[in-house]
Amino acid sequence: MSIGADPRSAAGLYERKWERFTVNRQGMLMTVGFDLAAPKMRSCKLVDISQGGASFNVTTTIGLPLHYYLSIVGVTSRIGCAEVYRNDNRIGVQFIKEIDEEMLHTIVRADYFTGATPPKPKKDERRYMVGVEKTGIRSAFT
Repeated sequence: MSIGADPRSAAGLYERKWERFTVNRQGMLMTVGFDLAAPKMRSCKLVDISQGGASFNVTTTIGLPLHYYLSIVGVTSRIGCAEVYRNDNRIGVQFIKEIDEEMLHTIVRADYFTGATPPKPKKDERRYMVGVEKTGIRSAFT
């Protein structure tokens, strides 16, 4: 049996169907109960997205059902989601209907242009020769 013929080979095991894009966008989860009463909203922070799914962080998963709508700030449409995994406050979902490529690129581009990537920690500026004037060092003999 050749390596490529094994369905559990390393190449086939970890391949994804869609390319994932790392983003840092704010979103809202909208849940509708069985009584069709007023929808409940919950904020989330989008971590990554693809045409078929996404992952995001929420403050709490208490009372969150397995199916809901995802609204991303700056995008007008809502995306139907079915939950795939839940690890503490990190949730992974599969979209009920794949989003089109144009919408995906709108989300990723907006994240890039708004600079929504997490800021890098500011390094302390090392100061050499503290107390020396910028005009230069003067000799005591002049």
